[in-house]
Amino acid sequence: MATQQNTTRTTVTFPSNGMTLVGHLHSPEGAADGAPRPAVVVGHPTTGVKEQTADLYARRLAERGLTALTFDAACQGESEGEPRGLENPFQRADDFRNAVSYLTTRDDVDAARIGVLGICGSGGYAPYAAQTDHRMKAVATVSAADVPDFFRSADLEGFQEMVERSGALRAEEAAGKPATLVSAVPETVDASTPAPVREFHDYYRTPRAHHPRATNEWVLRSADQLDQYDSYAGVGKLAPRPLLMIAGSEAFTLGHSRDAVERAGESAELFTVEGATHVDLYDRDEAVGPAVERLAEFFGAHL
Repeated sequence: MATQQNTTRTTVTFPSNGMTLVGHLHSPEGAADGAPRPAVVVGHPTTGVKEQTADLYARRLAERGLTALTFDAACQGESEGEPRGLENPFQRADDFRNAVSYLTTRDDVDAARIGVLGICGSGGYAPYAAQTDHRMKAVATVSAADVPDFFRSADLEGFQEMVERSGALRAEEAAGKPATLVSAVPETVDASTPAPVREFHDYYRTPRAHHPRATNEWVLRSADQLDQYDSYAGVGKLAPRPLLMIAGSEAFTLGHSRDAVERAGESAELFTVEGATHVDLYDRDEAVGPAVERLAEFFGAHL
């Protein structure tokens, strides 16, 4: 295990397609010497905010000597953008690209050694952005999820109905009505609630990780943009750059990582944390510990 360093967290801002995004820069104690260091951009899950699992991973990577930047996606958290709660996959990918651009402007970051890490939904957006952004030298994911595939798998007919409604909802917004929001995680669950939903509820809706800016709501018309998007269809473009995908052996999203690694080819690796579920890898130390150690090894070798 690598020696852990003390870290600092600084609030930063940077532009993304005309909007100002708010982030946290996690720096290892040794960064005070001013020498350029390798850095990693860490993206939060769908409906999450930077203060939750993204900051946890960023801090623990900084303890191992990496500079790590988290940020709230456009239209979410502290970042600018309207309507609030929009889940635009193409903007989410651009947010990663613009986060990398911000890091290249910093004297304490080596612009030739920048990687990206996406958690849950960002585990789709980060590889998608990196397919064509070759500044991202190493790509990793934790509990990766292809968001539209997740919706289709859960309720294909219901998702298609949302796609069909999206045009009418856009017209309503053009007429001055507020964007229509839907809850991602219900306020209450019981024994009949599907296990993945209970997992998310236990994280987002309880003191375990509740945050006031994580509203658990998203704009329903996001469905028409999500329906056009595929996280991993072009994941082979990452090669020969390395891809590491970390997933729990009991995660309901494990198949997303397996399929993506198979598509990506020899430059990709699947690292499985035995006994862990999808959400265990957000904050449970017995799952996060092995994940962080593998991530530190991966970025240490490739950045």
